Amino acid sequence: MNTHTLSLTLTLMATTLLGACASNIPVAIRTPVDGDIRVDEVQQDPEPFIDSRVRWGGEIIEVGNLADETRIEILAQKLNKSGKPVNDSKSGGRFIARIDGFLEPEDFPNKRKITIVGIIDSTTEKPVGDYPYVYPVVKAGYYYLWPKEQTYPRYYYHDPFYDPFYYPYYPYYWNRYPYRH
Repeated sequence: MNTHTLSLTLTLMATTLLGACASNIPVAIRTPVDGDIRVDEVQQDPEPFIDSRVRWGGEIIEVGNLADETRIEILAQKLNKSGKPVNDSKSGGRFIARIDGFLEPEDFPNKRKITIVGIIDSTTEKPVGDYPYVYPVVKAGYYYLWPKEQTYPRYYYHDPFYDPFYYPYYPYYWNRYPYRH
């Protein structure tokens, strides 16, 4: 009886620990696809890439609803290992994600990060200002809208017995560098 209770307890603890480590990001979003197709490659020569599977992401520019699908225009960014778009000074271009059904545009605000996994369906040309721009169109199988990033000020402890201009205790040092969550 005692060994049975011990094994049951250890099993429950292991299950709890594994459940705590689980991520709410879908596996399809976290898993890189075969090949590394970039948006700008598809814009230059789309034919070889039609029906290729991609995992792209970036910031939402515009959301438009049609009769049977939603189209999201996205400014492409590099993705980190978990599939989240990374702020980078250089954009990878723009693409359009096609998602079946109606999505509320207010739930997908501008500048919000999104990752799409799907098949390159076609290209379409839309103007950006007066410039005719070629958009790769991805038929999304999976998408993940990343939570809004919050910026919090960094608080510091100032000890009055130390020199106030000593590097770690300089009064304005920590407030200049907020961190993100």
